[in-house]
Amino acid sequence: MKGANVPVPMSAVRVELGWQSGPGVPDADASALLLAGGKVRSDSDFVFYNQAQHPSGAVRHEGKQQGPTVIDSLSVNLAQVEPSIETVVIAASTDGGTFGQFHGLYVRVLDASNGAEVARFDSTGATSETAFVLGELYRRQGAWKFRAVGQGYASGLGGLATDFGISVDDEPAQQAAPAQQYAPPPPQQPFQQPPPQQFAPPPAGGAPVNLSKISLTKEAPSVSLTKQGATGGTMRVNLNWTSPQSNRGGGLFGRKRGGGGIDLDLCCFFELADGRIGSVRALDRSFGDLHQPPYIRLDQDDRTGANANGENLDINLDFTRQFRRILVFTSIYEGANDFRGVHATVTLYPVNSAPIEMTLDGCMDDSRDAVLAHIENLNGELVVRREGTFIRPPAGRPGAGVMEIAQRYNWDFGFKAGRGKG
Repeated sequence: MKGANVPVPMSAVRVELGWQSGPGVPDADASALLLAGGKVRSDSDFVFYNQAQHPSGAVRHEGKQQGPTVIDSLSVNLAQVEPSIETVVIAASTDGGTFGQFHGLYVRVLDASNGAEVARFDSTGATSETAFVLGELYRRQGAWKFRAVGQGYASGLGGLATDFGISVDDEPAQQAAPAQQYAPPPPQQPFQQPPPQQFAPPPAGGAPVNLSKISLTKEAPSVSLTKQGATGGTMRVNLNWTSPQSNRGGGLFGRKRGGGGIDLDLCCFFELADGRIGSVRALDRSFGDLHQPPYIRLDQDDRTGANANGENLDINLDFTRQFRRILVFTSIYEGANDFRGVHATVTLYPVNSAPIEMTLDGCMDDSRDAVLAHIENLNGELVVRREGTFIRPPAGRPGAGVMEIAQRYNWDFGFKAGRGKG
């Protein structure tokens, strides 16, 4: 019930924000604020889709699962939360609507080690609110508890964050048509993981937090990376997914095969400005390189399904002029016969730009491969286009879907794309 609290005796939890999808239901996002004395110490104490991990590593925004029930989740390692932090506020914000349009909105806390539910709060009675504090994890005499809050805000995520001391720049990202001119990218630092344990809060007065994000849809399928300011640095392309086999609660994002989940591989074809073509693909044993051709790297091949961060491709935009085009796609490795019932979210994280998100679902046939996005250099301007296309294998050749992708998108390898090639 609202205002009630329960002990949280475990050292790590997963916090889920969930609601029923359907016509007219807007999107929502989970976020967390780490408070000392009721306020954040700096803007780094705000964890959300544009700032996915706290510098201490204690709180992470894990990403969204699409389906009949949409779930956005956070992981909180309570044992790793710094001693000065007294409260971790769990919030929700809408994207293009109000919480009065939602059905079945809830927040629940799960034991990270076994998925057991520790607490659940069902939020009802919302009207014009565009942000909510749903609950909070708080520390009392060295022990953690969870309290159901249910406090609404009509001023959105920006108003909620400002109330807790965050400086906000929520100017919306602009989606512009491709231009003809291109300025060479400034030098940028390669992608680096934040420090795992130690954290010194940065001084106040830095750049405000940007709350913008870009969603690519069938109606608005493309955006210019260059015009968004993403002219250098390492852009991460993340794939997360869920499937019907996994909705029973087995495995993070439905990927643990022991829980009946599915294993997807994230891949790409590339064509460089000098005409060279190839693939970055685990089955080709080609993991790429960030600092020499193809300037693309697959960070891992998640065969266990245990990694909550999904699979990732890193693209070094310092070498934008070396790219002609990149085709990002995914293939079923095992755990399912086709993409029916699979819901995937692809998110691009460029440096100096809002995240770019697109979803993949609605497969109605026996496709085992799907094209996610096409990134193309148009006269020096890098443009991302959502594809969301399922690829059926050629008749009588169930394992030849990747060859079908290569032929359909005119990647003239001169061979049947597959293991050991590319």
